Amino acid sequence: MNKISRSMAALLAALILFAAGCVNSPDTGDDGAARRDDGKIKIGFSMATLQEERWTKDKVAFEEHCKKLGVECVITVADGNAQKQANDVDNLLTQGVDVLVIAPHDATQAASMVEKAKAQGVPVISYDRLINSPKIDLYISHQVPVIGRKMAEYAVEKVPKGNYVLVYGASTDNNAMILKKEQNAVLKPYVDRGDIKIVADQHATDWKADEALKIVENALTQNNDNIDAVIASNDGTASGVVAALTTKGLNGKVLVTGQDAEKSALQRIAKGDQTMTIYKPIVPLANGAVEAAIKLAKGEKLDAQAFTNDNIKAKIQAILLEVIVVDKNNLVNTVIKDGFVSYDDVYANIPEDQRPPRP
Repeated sequence: MNKISRSMAALLAALILFAAGCVNSPDTGDDGAARRDDGKIKIGFSMATLQEERWTKDKVAFEEHCKKLGVECVITVADGNAQKQANDVDNLLTQGVDVLVIAPHDATQAASMVEKAKAQGVPVISYDRLINSPKIDLYISHQVPVIGRKMAEYAVEKVPKGNYVLVYGASTDNNAMILKKEQNAVLKPYVDRGDIKIVADQHATDWKADEALKIVENALTQNNDNIDAVIASNDGTASGVVAALTTKGLNGKVLVTGQDAEKSALQRIAKGDQTMTIYKPIVPLANGAVEAAIKLAKGEKLDAQAFTNDNIKAKIQAILLEVIVVDKNNLVNTVIKDGFVSYDDVYANIPEDQRPPRP
């Protein structure tokens, strides 16, 4: 081999060694899981819907906290379609998310999504709505059993006797079933001694307002408009309830519950058409989910409590946040004071001289 050939061979060998040195091995965290090349945690958030106002707040809060903490998030919305949500989850897993957060449309069907994620070693957080799977790593929500009890307790305190209508949420939503159980547990002693008569109780498909409207319209017809209280399980269904009552001139005369503290519901409360709602601060929920996802991605221990999913008789880890009853008397000191909604928005339909003092 001549001098030129030897020089070229040496140069080629150096280039090969240099190229090999530029190929990075997968970066692994303390738990040994493969990480992205840039070291940035990627969270997938599969949402069932943005139909109700509160879910838009969840989405915005989740995105903002991810940005603040320097993690990437990919959010999909299934538009209330279980099959679309299943496809969304497949897509998120294909994108290589480190953690999967699911707000399920169908609590039972979503168990198969958990199976797929776990098969790929991806931790799963059940967000707000409980998935019927023992394999989820965390359930983060507000105190759903407490919400159901607070609705019914408020109702019986204000209307201890009379005809009640119960409008439950979607039967595919585990939260709706928990609310139903707790509401009926509170009402049972009153029903047993004949103080309260449940003249109608039915699930509103997909939590739809028009379904709630039909339920209450039928109940009014069958009971000659003699309804004293309606326990509606969220503000969306409460809007349908109020619409049905309004056609009969009964708005403001029949107690109506709700939850989520939607702006429209708070306006109805200020006006007197809806009696109460349950305020569930969204930012702490979204922030908690993001922070828990980061811990799971790093293999760190969660600060959670034991919770039993009665549907599948399984214990899981849970973070359950507190809730607040809101009615006409404390609008200013709760949702308005917290900046959840503005004073002007809540009292938009109330004459200035009939509004409470600004905070």
